[in-house]
Amino acid sequence: MSEPKRSAMRVADSDRENIARVLYEAMGAGRITAGELETRLDAVYAAKTFAEFEPVVADLASGGALALSHPGDGEQGGRRSFAVMSATTRRFDGPLPPRHVTRAFWGSVRLDLRHARIADGSCVIRAVAVMGGVRIVVPEDFALDVRGIGLMGGFGSGRGTGRLRPTPGAPVLRVTGFAWWGSVKVIRKPAEPRRRSHRGRG
Repeated sequence: MSEPKRSAMRVADSDRENIARVLYEAMGAGRITAGELETRLDAVYAAKTFAEFEPVVADLASGGALALSHPGDGEQGGRRSFAVMSATTRRFDGPLPPRHVTRAFWGSVRLDLRHARIADGSCVIRAVAVMGGVRIVVPEDFALDVRGIGLMGGFGSGRGTGRLRPTPGAPVLRVTGFAWWGSVKVIRKPAEPRRRSHRGRG
């Protein structure tokens, strides 16, 4: 990270998740506290360049942990939801942002998308579960592309997600990320009758 050109490079969302993984593992090993984790994660997700990662992990990881992502991985401007030793439920009613990041650490996040819509053809949700769980409930007309990594955990789609074949041109929900001693699951459920509900704000 000492090369000026590399330090000045803009980071991608996948680069932020690489650093977040280092922090989660450090917390699991007892090297940092829950408060330190939250403070450092705030810095990671606010970072614009690789130079801003250096003070966050200087006492935890070698430069190898700050590897560049592949070109095209880094769509900027995601919205977020998270749970740290707690449970969070978010219900979206209206257009989804193009990209959403959700994190669960020793807790759970449930995203209910049954009354949401994908305005621009596709939406990417990056889900990270560390000793916790993320459950994403989707409507029956979304096409799904679920690709993630389970490390001593599970990442995938639940029962019912393959029983329907959305029509060609259906909006696509892509779910990526990883689960470490936790789980990320995508399930289909019929939409409930509309009622007054909390709107998710990213």
